[in-house]
Amino acid sequence: MKKRNGTQAVRRGRTVRVVCAVAVTAAMVSACGDDGDGGGGDGAATTVSAAPPSSPTASPSGAQTSPSPGGTAGMTDDQAERKTLVPAAKVGYDQAAKSAIDKVPGSKLVDIDLKRSAGGAPEWHVKVAATDGAESDVVVDAVSGGVTSSGPEADQDAEDKRETADRLNKAKVSWQDAASTALGRKQGTITSLGLDDMDNGSLVWSVDVVTTNDWNKTTYDVDAVDGSVKREHVDRD
Repeated sequence: MKKRNGTQAVRRGRTVRVVCAVAVTAAMVSACGDDGDGGGGDGAATTVSAAPPSSPTASPSGAQTSPSPGGTAGMTDDQAERKTLVPAAKVGYDQAAKSAIDKVPGSKLVDIDLKRSAGGAPEWHVKVAATDGAESDVVVDAVSGGVTSSGPEADQDAEDKRETADRLNKAKVSWQDAASTALGRKQGTITSLGLDDMDNGSLVWSVDVVTTNDWNKTTYDVDAVDGSVKREHVDRD
């Protein structure tokens, strides 16, 4: 019995020493985990992962730039088309009209429109008429100003010629004055100008003005007899 008790005492001594060693080790770990700010806690180390800050995009020259949305974002198809077509035209409506008139001597302007060619280049489609009302179609390159094609209107009959001649004779206001009136109302770029009959029988010069700040088109119907503005319409489509 004494021998067994002695063995148990030895075992208890070893157990006490192991427990003390573990306690000392835990205390050391706790002390290492303390960040020194005097705060409490359970001594466990906590790792915080921070995402790197975002940085602006650098241009090839090294300057920092911010991403920008597309140039036609938020625009309608018509506005986007005007934004690409109008600046591409280096020749204005007035120069193109004069080139077409010179191409058909003795003619007067009936209609002019800025359009895109089959290849995508800007060009002016001009319709001029002789004193007898015979119309000719002339295409003017909107970059170089040169005439690329011209020829008589194929579908015009005798009655059509008479009506065209009557409209031109009735018009007391020139196309140049009508354009000036429209631009006096709104500064912009003229993309279309033509002699038209309104529903009430009035003869007008219909002038389209595109504003480059929003790429909207405003149409002014200028009376071809007295020069007054009969109608103003903004096309925001």
